[in-house]
Amino acid sequence: MSAVARLLLSRGVTVSGSDAADGPVLEALRQAGATVHVGHDPAHLGSADTVVVSSAIREDNPELAAARAAGLLVLHRAQALAALTAGRRGVAVAGANGKTTTTAMLTVALAAAGADPSFACGGEIPQLGTNAAVGDGPAFVVEADESDGTFVVYRPEIGVVTTVQPDHLDFYGTAEAVTDAYREFAATIADGGLLVASADDPGARSLAEQERARGRRVVTFGRAEDADLVVVSTAEEGLATRTVLRDRGVPRTLDLAVPGDHNVANACAAHLVAVEGLGLDPEAVLAGLAGFTGVRRRFEVRGEVDGVTVVDDYAHNPAKVAAVVAAAAGVVRRAGTGRVLVVFQPHLYSRTRDFAEAFARALAPADLVLVLDVFGAREDPVPGVGPDLVATPLAGLAGERTVVSGPSREDAVDRLVAAAGPGDLVLTVGAGDVTRLGPPILEGLRARTGATP
Repeated sequence: MSAVARLLLSRGVTVSGSDAADGPVLEALRQAGATVHVGHDPAHLGSADTVVVSSAIREDNPELAAARAAGLLVLHRAQALAALTAGRRGVAVAGANGKTTTTAMLTVALAAAGADPSFACGGEIPQLGTNAAVGDGPAFVVEADESDGTFVVYRPEIGVVTTVQPDHLDFYGTAEAVTDAYREFAATIADGGLLVASADDPGARSLAEQERARGRRVVTFGRAEDADLVVVSTAEEGLATRTVLRDRGVPRTLDLAVPGDHNVANACAAHLVAVEGLGLDPEAVLAGLAGFTGVRRRFEVRGEVDGVTVVDDYAHNPAKVAAVVAAAAGVVRRAGTGRVLVVFQPHLYSRTRDFAEAFARALAPADLVLVLDVFGAREDPVPGVGPDLVATPLAGLAGERTVVSGPSREDAVDRLVAAAGPGDLVLTVGAGDVTRLGPPILEGLRARTGATP
């Protein structure tokens, strides 16, 4: 929503809005010229003639209800964003995992290559200082969120599918419905357009094969030998990676300052869009990717005290959690000492219920796991759905680890501060307010050691 507001402000549109709680994002919008309210009240509508809402806003929200009663135009966030892309070479990045980072990587690479794109990303790109902006170049890159089915409104020239996996079953109901939605997304790519898809993810690969059979231009990436852009090998050092690629037979080197095989895949997708889709120079794109420093809340290093590194990540489905925990385990393994300590906050009661055992397997490589209460977001509590659904099967998996179910936030901070030692990596993981635990963990570590900020 903040991305839509920023883009409208840049077009000279008068923008006001409200959120349930204040925070840095709202303050940034104030600085950008928006009128911002905390809390929801029909009076906030003022003289607005159009209201843009996200799927998190319920129909009984007082502002939305008043807007409908007054006959105002009500647009979903995706509809407003799609309207803003008109007249540009649209790139829509979709996928169960990796779409935010792929969107950010592509945006940074295009900017570094001189293409000056417009963009709307689901996370802030620190090196650009924002999550959305209007550029002078022809490309408009948007993160196409599949969670509510609205990613079919963009009708892009280039579509990206990183992964097709069951998620958001509270909306879709079945895994088959999720697959059908991605087929519908691919069908919205403009005639003569391009689909970029993973050759390693079974769902994305199947979609690519179907679209190719329909006559669509398709390029793929991955470790599969039949991919168009093949990941030959990857070497990691600290948080950095160097990957050897084979680009239709041409060897290339991909350097990244962020860890994990999942980020190599994200970069490959971005590279193919920029080169095969938008016609940019491959080496200029690779240089831009090498300068990518990350996305807010995607393996974001919050600080280091006394040899303990604290990292925050937005991961909220099993594959995302598995990727971030595996990346952290790889970092400490290469360092030769240290452990992975995780505080995980399940997001949504429905997702926790549907994927509890998968979350347990994703968290299994960690040495200490604290499972907080479920962050319900837009959902009401579901009886019997809580942290034990994840903690109990996790404690029963093979391997040595400590599992704590349902600690308070204060207790979680105290336990992590007491347990962490030099070489350890502490992860705060989840799409809810678990992100707020990073600063007090660092403060507790400083107090314990007498270190200065």
